Amino acid sequence: MLTAQQALDHLLSHAKSVVESESLPTQAALGRVLAQNVNSLVDVPPLDNTSMDGYAVRTADTQNLGSILKIAQRIPAGSVGTQLEPGTAARIFTGAPIPPGADAVVMQEDCAIPEGSTDQVQVNTAPISGQWVRRRGEDLTAGETALVAGTFLRPQELGVAASAGLTHLHVKRRVKVAAFFTGDELSLPGEPLKPGGIYNSNRDTLLACLKSLGCDATDFGIVPDNLQATRETLRNASRDHDLIITSGGVSVGEEDHIKPAVTAEGRLDLWQIAIKPGKPLAFGAVRKSDNLKTGGAEAEAWFIGLPGNPVSSFVTFLLFVRPFILKLQGRDACSPQSYPMRADFDWLKADRRNEFLRVKINAQGGLDLFPNQSSGVLTSASWGDGLVDCPPNQAVQSGDMVNYIPFNALLG
Repeated sequence: MLTAQQALDHLLSHAKSVVESESLPTQAALGRVLAQNVNSLVDVPPLDNTSMDGYAVRTADTQNLGSILKIAQRIPAGSVGTQLEPGTAARIFTGAPIPPGADAVVMQEDCAIPEGSTDQVQVNTAPISGQWVRRRGEDLTAGETALVAGTFLRPQELGVAASAGLTHLHVKRRVKVAAFFTGDELSLPGEPLKPGGIYNSNRDTLLACLKSLGCDATDFGIVPDNLQATRETLRNASRDHDLIITSGGVSVGEEDHIKPAVTAEGRLDLWQIAIKPGKPLAFGAVRKSDNLKTGGAEAEAWFIGLPGNPVSSFVTFLLFVRPFILKLQGRDACSPQSYPMRADFDWLKADRRNEFLRVKINAQGGLDLFPNQSSGVLTSASWGDGLVDCPPNQAVQSGDMVNYIPFNALLG
């Protein structure tokens, strides 16, 4: 069996970004991926301006503490001042342009109005040239690249685009994903449970994960445990989708039909990986039966089969499906990032497989372990803040530094 890293490398080596793009108003581009570099239309800021309320001065006039200057003008944000003459100051407010002749700003807390005066200010500090001045173009210059292709557009990126004067952005189209779930034992919430049945939690979990990644997701529902139904659903799901994901049916039992169905409708490149939870993970492709092209990714929809146990399905989605989708989207950073943190628990039964343990950050800045690490206990993921990436054959003792992967870095 491949290791987790080998399996991820294998998946990412096959993923290619979608090529189609569209132009959207900047405000509508949240959660999308930039398709091409964008350049600033203006200098940001467009003029030297003040980052503080206070007084614009000439530093040559304020070398002596307590210097008294005449207040010659008042410059609120949105106004432009006039030439600042020697021996004068300008009352100025945050964001307002620095008047010609001034080379520093003294914040109002360092100034005082002499008693009985209405047009003078006493400067109680000796400013240096450039103090509290934001220079023209210090953020962006006109023509400079403001955002690069492959950037995932968060609120802050939309703000950068707006500051650069951009009304529209070219973004990659959404990745289209089909999902279905196998198991005669499954029912949807609201339906009566079958004898020996369970409610299908994976449907809501995985479709929510896809939505959090900005995918166009199509729910093909619960598919009966038989080969014909599985093959037919794969054929239907391959149409107009970049990726098919399934949950369940990827083990080796007589009622597990994913492997023979995918093999019949396409190909399997990977089957089972050395991780816990999540050993039965499948990767391959399904032919698009209505596509006249032959060969190449255009004639196929990628396929990833996830385990049926709810924690296994959730964890393998985060570790493998999410990075694969990110690369299809054209995003730069795909692999999950881990951080060293202190384990405040013992995990002494080391497994030969790479384990991913559900943990929570405690008030002391360490990690607590959920007491039941069964792959069927989904509340462990709801309770937890993230995963500990525990290498094969490695026990954990309280105080050890471990590799922590936060859930909030894996969703969206």
